[in-house]
Amino acid sequence: MNENLQIKSAADLVTSREQTRAGFIEAAFAKNRKAQPYIEQAKTLKSLASQAASPLELLDISEIRNSLLTASGLSDKSFKYFTKDDKTEAIKKMISEFLDPAGENFVDELVYRFLLIKGDALGGSMRNYVGSVAQMKLVRKILSILSMQQIGFQILFKENKKSNKWQRAVYEDVFERTADIAAIHWNVEPQNKDRDRVLFFNTTIPLVRNNIDICLYKGNTAAFKSGKIVNNNDLPIMFGELKGGIDPAGADEHWKTGNSALERIRNAFDIYHVKTSFIAAAIEKKMASEIYDQLSKGILSNAANITIDKQLTSYCDWLTKL
Repeated sequence: MNENLQIKSAADLVTSREQTRAGFIEAAFAKNRKAQPYIEQAKTLKSLASQAASPLELLDISEIRNSLLTASGLSDKSFKYFTKDDKTEAIKKMISEFLDPAGENFVDELVYRFLLIKGDALGGSMRNYVGSVAQMKLVRKILSILSMQQIGFQILFKENKKSNKWQRAVYEDVFERTADIAAIHWNVEPQNKDRDRVLFFNTTIPLVRNNIDICLYKGNTAAFKSGKIVNNNDLPIMFGELKGGIDPAGADEHWKTGNSALERIRNAFDIYHVKTSFIAAAIEKKMASEIYDQLSKGILSNAANITIDKQLTSYCDWLTKL
């Protein structure tokens, strides 16, 4: 049975060209924002490196040494594993192989190589960013629904997870900090303790031995126990997969991995009758048909295209009432 009233056919799930384009534009703006610090560093590197008359003289400019190491292909994390002599050797090798052949353009070559390495790091952070943005949209929608219905909620920020230090929150006050939220607690019937719910994200569930994107459990803040609630198999209500990537080329693969994960969950929790859901930004026709077929048969409890606000709203409203 399809729990999302906004989905009446497989076609309703498909991400339109307009939504895909909007998603790419949003990602491009985000990438530009995140790249700005690297661009500023590159400008500074060029100004300082221009003091050198030859590539080897770059070694005499202490202010750019770490940037020289970056241009050599070493990450910031790797610095601690190298001695001073090792680092100098890496820079000299970069100079002999790339800067010397560039002739009088050696400074430009240095800057290009610096940006190349930083760009690779940016690519990794952008992949993490895409997932975090999808989760932020989900969290903001859930909190807006709770707030509009005047249902009180408590927030556990990531920095307080170990201490299990929850705090009551106001939607407007936490809106900009949704990326820092580890878990949310609410109760739609405060007088009924059986309606206490905790929602948390990106957690390894012991019975499945896999990381699950969305986890909804029965219980209050004390029962959460800094995440140890996952050891009680009687408490899960719903598990969901969240795929935030907008690129249509990766949509089918995201569905395959998400569907496999959900199938493992259903098999592992078979006797507990937990619900499962799938939400994504990029949904193509073939996978939309498969998702809708599972919804119709009751295999999937709910689904939504995160780029379609009505579907996301319906999904989150459903989740808060489970």
